[in-house]
Amino acid sequence: MELDRKTIIVTGASSGIGAAAALLFASEGANVVLGARRKEELDQLVGQIVQSNGKAACLPGDVTDETYAGSLMDFAQDRFGTVDGAFNNAGVMGDMGPVSQMDRANWDAVIAANLTSAFYAAKAQIPFFAEKRSGAIVFTSSFVGYSNGGMPGMAAYAASKAGMIGLVQALAAEHASDGVRINAILPGGTKTPMAGEDPNTHDFVANLHPIKRLADPREIAQSALYLLSDRASFVTGAPMIVDGGMSVRLL
Repeated sequence: MELDRKTIIVTGASSGIGAAAALLFASEGANVVLGARRKEELDQLVGQIVQSNGKAACLPGDVTDETYAGSLMDFAQDRFGTVDGAFNNAGVMGDMGPVSQMDRANWDAVIAANLTSAFYAAKAQIPFFAEKRSGAIVFTSSFVGYSNGGMPGMAAYAASKAGMIGLVQALAAEHASDGVRINAILPGGTKTPMAGEDPNTHDFVANLHPIKRLADPREIAQSALYLLSDRASFVTGAPMIVDGGMSVRLL
């Protein structure tokens, strides 16, 4: 049991990678505290975990609200006594298109949901982990933030995910001596609601990957599990690429 009796916060947990991670972490012994905007989906996921003899609770909210990050920490401590790690996974794609045609509202919304929310999460989580001198934090970035060659129309998303990598590396350097490990996973194309429903689009994106398929969300969740577990005890500041070879093709 990789996360036995550990309490882990998961944001963006109502679907996709976040939901897969919540199920996986619970199966590995964690008490999972789920955050997302959609209460009904969170309640259903909590019920699914509890029916499988896992432990879960949820607190709906918006990661772009700074107070929500603190509320999640308080809620997790009240419910399970402590917090041992966090998978800050929530994010949005935003509208795609060239920067010259992008409106400010779209830019601001993507940066807020993907990057500023990561800043809020770090501010809420790190002091607690630093005080107890242990904790692991994983953020969901993207291969698009690492190597965006050949992916036009994704400037806001790419900027937010690249900024997240920089944030993670700075945080890791600042808090390694406090016993806090901070890493990021960089998924490739994954079968999530963000990928849409068009099978032609799925096929197109899948064929961009050398592995010639999209990832299952559970595959990405496995990478987050590793970074949150004690097996990654010497890993911090790492942008862990989990992209089916996509970044190799682009480089």
